[in-house]
Amino acid sequence: MAHESPTRTLAEPPSLELVLKRNSVERLKREKSPLGMVEELPALIAAGYADVPEEDIVRLKWWGLYHDKPKIGTFMLRIKLAAGRLTAAQVRAIGQLSVTYGKSEAELSTRQNVQLHNIRLDTLPAVMAALEDAGLTSLGGCGDAVRAITGCPAAGIAHDELFDVTDVLAEAHAFFTGHPDYVDLPRKHKISIGACAHRCWAPEINCISLVGVPGPGGAEGFAVLVGGGLSSVPRVARDLGVFVTKEQALPVLRALLDAWKEDLRYRLSRVKSRMKFMVDDYGPEGMRAEVERRLGCVLPDSRLEPLDREPADHLGVQPQKQAGLATVGVPVHVGLVSGEQLLRIADLAESVGGEVRITRQQNFLLADVPEHAVADAVRELEAIGFPPAGGIRGGSIACTGEPHCNYSVTETKTRLDGLIGHLERRFGEDVAPLRLHLDGCPHACAQHWVGDLGFQGTSVRDADGARQQAYDVYLRGALGPRAAVARPVFRRVPTGELDVLVEGLVAGWLERRVGSESFRDFCDRAGDEELGALAGRAPAPLRGKETT
Repeated sequence: MAHESPTRTLAEPPSLELVLKRNSVERLKREKSPLGMVEELPALIAAGYADVPEEDIVRLKWWGLYHDKPKIGTFMLRIKLAAGRLTAAQVRAIGQLSVTYGKSEAELSTRQNVQLHNIRLDTLPAVMAALEDAGLTSLGGCGDAVRAITGCPAAGIAHDELFDVTDVLAEAHAFFTGHPDYVDLPRKHKISIGACAHRCWAPEINCISLVGVPGPGGAEGFAVLVGGGLSSVPRVARDLGVFVTKEQALPVLRALLDAWKEDLRYRLSRVKSRMKFMVDDYGPEGMRAEVERRLGCVLPDSRLEPLDREPADHLGVQPQKQAGLATVGVPVHVGLVSGEQLLRIADLAESVGGEVRITRQQNFLLADVPEHAVADAVRELEAIGFPPAGGIRGGSIACTGEPHCNYSVTETKTRLDGLIGHLERRFGEDVAPLRLHLDGCPHACAQHWVGDLGFQGTSVRDADGARQQAYDVYLRGALGPRAAVARPVFRRVPTGELDVLVEGLVAGWLERRVGSESFRDFCDRAGDEELGALAGRAPAPLRGKETT
């Protein structure tokens, strides 16, 4: 018997006329498809950057392009990858693009992509052609489309994975990239697919996550999580309560997307258009009912069991399931890498017959390294600028921020670098387990809601009334066995006071922890007043539905 939607009163769907009246992005998508913008590049270049209509600048987002800051004619280019996988030749192509067109600046992102900066409008045809020649694309890197599908960077090679999801992930990536039915979504959409034993790929915070589980009779398949996401309204994804075979994976993804994209309620306001708001309205049972109605069948019941371990980072040397091969995972401090470094990484990967896998923590793995070549590979990676040690540098994340991002109101990568350096000098290896996530705005690209210590850029006025950079400090967030959204315990901390505040919290944890108690567990046990005393600053009062 099919599951019925729960009884819930929803507002009547708006008319398309009302949607187009209120939502300018919906209008511009209907006036001209963003898919054709690459063909229009010669005309835009001929007109000159200053005369490119703002609507066309918005449409270029579908091709992974955002204004660099300031808006004077250069772009960030996001190269869209499937779970961060790159061949040696593809790494070399990206490195060469960075050197030739991007001032040798590149960064790794939390969706396992590579981003270039400083790309001029007049170079875009050559850049796009080079990507295509390398078997790469930026299509769907931004815009109202299915973004890069994330997953375990060690998929297919991890010695302890439940099963290999590579075929499912590749099928979904190929299907949704540029598909005309899925580039006119209400907003961006984030999917993750994995069967890592450690659930390293953050399934809790994606719109849809397929989580590998054993099914009846040992069948390979997935539990389905829906409605996760961060930004200014964070949500932990909820279990749909079904088991889906590998063969059903793509139809189920399509059914969920179709239910969402066809409901005009989620096109009226871009502020409340993400799938998580539909899940809020329908609940998991209602979403399941929609999927089963569209599939024409009832899916078997199944509940995703909680993890019994923390998510892995895949750093260090790890044996692969393939005999005689290993992965070497190295931290990329605050995600920054130069074009020259990418070229050297490509040479190394080629020399060992391996490939590169980008992680959601902005790090990378060198995969398929013969065991006899591991020591030499580690030495070469260190020579390139990536020492093998992980610790706080391997687990901490910063968004693009200043100087490139127009949304950021504070320094991000440089600020996190300074804070990490301060903690390392003060506490040494004791801070290795900490995960610091620093964002320059509420969009939460660095996932400040789920770090041990999360930071969101803001501003504050000093005694003379001058505005200066500041940060809200978030505590008690996590992924994994006890996934939770953090809350801002301290607000508007001036940047000059941030190191001292964090030092006080960390010192208190190290002095007062019980046994091997984690920082998050310590914060859970300690009340806000105790944390305020350690930080030397009064905690912010609770707002609305916030709880300690």
